[in-house]
Amino acid sequence: MALSMFDAAVPSFLRQLAALDVILDKAAAHAAARKIDPAVLLATRLFPDMFALTRQVQLTCDFAKNTVGRLTGEPPKFPDEEKSFDELKARIAKTIDYVTSFKPDEIDATADKDVTFPIGPQQTMTLKGAAYLVGFALPNFYFHATTAYDILRHCGVELGKRDFLGRN
Repeated sequence: MALSMFDAAVPSFLRQLAALDVILDKAAAHAAARKIDPAVLLATRLFPDMFALTRQVQLTCDFAKNTVGRLTGEPPKFPDEEKSFDELKARIAKTIDYVTSFKPDEIDATADKDVTFPIGPQQTMTLKGAAYLVGFALPNFYFHATTAYDILRHCGVELGKRDFLGRN
């Protein structure tokens, strides 16, 4: 049995976004228990030239919504205004709502569709839908989800691989 575009994308996005939501709960509890200003965690980055936690979560959401949106039409724009764990969790919830609005046949029909997307401030790239999903979108989605996890682990939040992988 072949793996469909939908099956490769949507369950992965939903599981990882749900895991990220739980991870943010643990981060908020960690900050409260240790009397750490949540803004400190939200602004933490692994290295000075990397994005902070808030931006990593925003980008994780963006790769999920933009992938299904670009495959099927035009993705919605979410302003990057989150300044708290609760606001980031609301963005995750909004992303999950959007991703779950698609039916398998809507995504599966896009394997050979040309998908044009930005790869920098003034550059674009065009790939077929399947190549875009497997070679660009999913790796970027997981990169930002992993980096968000890593930032919080680095800050001492008690997380393990099962937290990252989420629950089925």
